[in-house]
Amino acid sequence: MEGWDPQNLILPEVGKLCRSQSEYLDQHFKTQKDVSSSSTSSSCLLSEWTKHCSDYDNRLLHLRTTLMDRTLSWISSSFRAKASLSNLNLTLSASSQYGTALKRLLGEELRLLALQLHRIHFIRQYIGYELSSSLTITETALRLEALVGDLEDVVFSSGNHRPGNMFTKFSTLLTSQDFGVKEERLLKAIKAMNDVEEIIVNVEKSQQWHHLLKSVDHRVDKTLAILRPEALAEHRALLASFGWPPKLLASKVESGGLSKLLNPLLLMHGNEKKSYAQSFYVLCALQQLHSRREARKFKNLGQKECEIRLWAIDELVSPLAVRMEYHFVKWAEQPEFMFALVYRVTKDFMEGVSDILQPLIDAARLTSYSANEAWVSAMVHILSGFLTKNVFPALAERYKEKDMKLEVISLWLHLVDLIVAFDKQMQSLLRYETCLLFPDAQRRGMSVLIVFCDRPDWLKIWAKMELKDGWKKLKAVLKDAKAWQIDDKHRVDFDVSTICETFLLSSREAHKAPFVAESALKIAQEMIDRCQTLPVILSRAKFVRSTVARFFWYFSNVLLLHCRNAELSPEELDGSAFVRACESINAARYVESKLQEWSDDASFLEMKIAENNSNMQEQHQGFYDDCFFEEEIKCLAELETNWLMEIVAVLLRQFENLTVEYNHTEDSNAFIEALQSLKNQLHVLKKNLNGKDFLDLWRSVADGLDHFICGSILGGDVKFSKKQSNEFGTDMQALFLVFQPFCARPEAFFPCIRDILKLLAMGGEEVKHLLVGKKSEKYMQSYGISHLRFDQVEKTLRKLKF
Repeated sequence: MEGWDPQNLILPEVGKLCRSQSEYLDQHFKTQKDVSSSSTSSSCLLSEWTKHCSDYDNRLLHLRTTLMDRTLSWISSSFRAKASLSNLNLTLSASSQYGTALKRLLGEELRLLALQLHRIHFIRQYIGYELSSSLTITETALRLEALVGDLEDVVFSSGNHRPGNMFTKFSTLLTSQDFGVKEERLLKAIKAMNDVEEIIVNVEKSQQWHHLLKSVDHRVDKTLAILRPEALAEHRALLASFGWPPKLLASKVESGGLSKLLNPLLLMHGNEKKSYAQSFYVLCALQQLHSRREARKFKNLGQKECEIRLWAIDELVSPLAVRMEYHFVKWAEQPEFMFALVYRVTKDFMEGVSDILQPLIDAARLTSYSANEAWVSAMVHILSGFLTKNVFPALAERYKEKDMKLEVISLWLHLVDLIVAFDKQMQSLLRYETCLLFPDAQRRGMSVLIVFCDRPDWLKIWAKMELKDGWKKLKAVLKDAKAWQIDDKHRVDFDVSTICETFLLSSREAHKAPFVAESALKIAQEMIDRCQTLPVILSRAKFVRSTVARFFWYFSNVLLLHCRNAELSPEELDGSAFVRACESINAARYVESKLQEWSDDASFLEMKIAENNSNMQEQHQGFYDDCFFEEEIKCLAELETNWLMEIVAVLLRQFENLTVEYNHTEDSNAFIEALQSLKNQLHVLKKNLNGKDFLDLWRSVADGLDHFICGSILGGDVKFSKKQSNEFGTDMQALFLVFQPFCARPEAFFPCIRDILKLLAMGGEEVKHLLVGKKSEKYMQSYGISHLRFDQVEKTLRKLKF
């Protein structure tokens, strides 16, 4: 009430007050003065109301304290009652064996039990009567306590709470009656936990009672920690009772004559099959409950990875793993036998897994779980686990020793070859399943290459080995004399009618690329294929970056060195240097097109997206391109452009050197000689360069010649008479004929020369009108001049002699 100010109150309208309220106000506020805060009446009334509020607060606090005391007392009584029930159960068990304490139990224990139950009933009635205002939370808490108590009673009464008693004493001597009783208790416990989970899910939606839910979760988790190992132990005992795991004849694996293994799953019948189905169902039900609880706990942490492992199938595989690893150790120097054994066992037992276990999984309502996937995943896990623990660590240590590197690389790459082949075999067993369309989280268990995803240091070592091996293969190819050869059948003459088809490049032959380019792509493709079964996309992207991307950087340096060795020079007229440059340009163009094609593939798009997401998380950047090999493509494109321009520059310098005399004396013979040399060089280039790059090249040459000849005329002192103009026109027609095989109208690519020819063909009157006319583009265009400036037009016209 501190700081109370009547001016700040919003009073209700008089008409909305009830009769008792009106009479109360009339009694205490008779005049306008009584309403004032300084009046004696107001002060007394304020003190009275303050006292009433304090009394109500104290009473509410007392009620809350009473509620907590009563609740704790009831819970304590519940625990004592539960303990009495447990003692009763144990005593009854003892009486069934010795028969001496039954009367004492009925006379003493049952009387105490009745008293405890009566007390609990009395406390519940009292709480419900006294604290009706807190009914919802109390009922929920009591219901949860009752359900958890029932759950603990079921587990406790089964006699399995004692440490070390994990059904080991039953072994293979379980009777069907004992087995049925224990399965029934387990199912009751699972049902109780599902009921608890239902309440927790509903309560959690209100985002209240955090401590209550945490306490209940803790107690249920403790119960699960008891039930799961006991259920697994009973399941193992049951498996052993019908001869699982089967014997593995490793000697036949070594000889290559392993016959089909007998599957005990298909040999079960009668009660044996029924008992196994019940035990399998219990494990599936437990796993479903566990998955449900985990999904609830992790729902605020984003989507949790979906697993394909099944506890019941893991129990089938676990004893198999023990037997297999015994043979694996003997085959350390012959790993191919390991892969053969695992594949054969997986394949031979697939029928029983699919026909017998899948219906049981469906009955347990384990949605999105496949028996075949879980079986294959578990078998793959056997091999990957052994390699992780026993093989790759030793190889990684030996790799550090310089003297052992070559041997380790050979062994490591051989092992990877076996893994890649094995992964394809295992995935072929699931060709009708949907697992290959699953995300990384579910593909993790489908490949032995998962060992490299979990160990980035091993992935790095593997990438180094692959890169070194790929570079070694490429150097062997480069030593071959045919490495830079281009198929002669594709060195065809340029035909204008087939121009469009020439530019639709697809194959190596169409690109006129040398054999070394195909070899480089083949080596890179092998690297990509070997990592295709890497189950984590980001790991696959890192591997490709460390191998294929670096390999093409090395290859671009090879192409660059090959061009430099050509030693292009304006003095060389035989064209051999041009051929070497064309080989590198064609190879770069072909590899560039293939890298772009690969980047458009779905698998590389996935890797690029994974990289972008990873970079955004690490660097907080938001824009990335979608081309995986963008940098490598840029490097190759830059090499092509630079060396095409280098060839163009050499051709123009050759032409300039050969036309020096022509520019001074107008000797047409010198010009014809230059044109003949240019024609021969273009013929060599057309024959050896791919169609697209040759198109860019000859157009660049034409553009360069156009500016060169125009500049020579404008910068020279030559005067043009009628005869000289005609001779110049004839020389230019000869120039156009050099480019005639490449297009229908070659003069269109010499716009400046075409304008000069028009000016030289003008009469005296036209020259006068043009010189004294408006100096504008539109005015010159009216005379057909569109590519020369007015000062260039004026300079050309003043060279005419009439």
